[in-house]
Amino acid sequence: MIADHRTGTSDSTLVLQCQQGDGKAFQQLYRRYQPRVSSTLYQLCGSEMLDDLLQEVFCRVWRGLPKLRQPSYFSTWLYRICWNVATDGRRQFAKRQLETSFPSTEPEDTLAVEENLSRPQDTPDLLQLHYQDLVQRGLKTLSLEHRVVLVLHDLEDLPQKEISKILQIPTGTVKSRLYYARNAIRQYLQQQGVVL
Repeated sequence: MIADHRTGTSDSTLVLQCQQGDGKAFQQLYRRYQPRVSSTLYQLCGSEMLDDLLQEVFCRVWRGLPKLRQPSYFSTWLYRICWNVATDGRRQFAKRQLETSFPSTEPEDTLAVEENLSRPQDTPDLLQLHYQDLVQRGLKTLSLEHRVVLVLHDLEDLPQKEISKILQIPTGTVKSRLYYARNAIRQYLQQQGVVL
């Protein structure tokens, strides 16, 4: 459970206030979780539909808050919604790609990332940008099921038990997917010449 260091208000308290119709409490939850949800969606789906997916997550949260029975599980519930929205978004994106028969060999979000990386920035660390790009490319080689476990555990620092609840799979499955995903990323980075 996260508490805002400035106000000391816990997620549970904010959820209960939201359930009583307090819009400002929802704004606090949004500000608290928006960066993490945005990062998770980006890692899972790329930048193509990021704004739409982020909006959809928080619309579902707002609509579902009155039915949330255990406010102390808000973050787990939020990440479950995030996972569902990411899965739906990827399906819709794939369907649109088939319908338009776009002959690209790379997903558009990869091209957008490459364009952003090629633009001059205020004293960028080029080696760091190169590694970030390689990790993004490596993540795209993983299945969504393996990618989400790696993103939630290694990038979002969520414990395996919470990931198990979010994805509704056994903890042992989380562990095995994490092991597989880390090995696959390690092999990909080694193939790209990164010495680990």
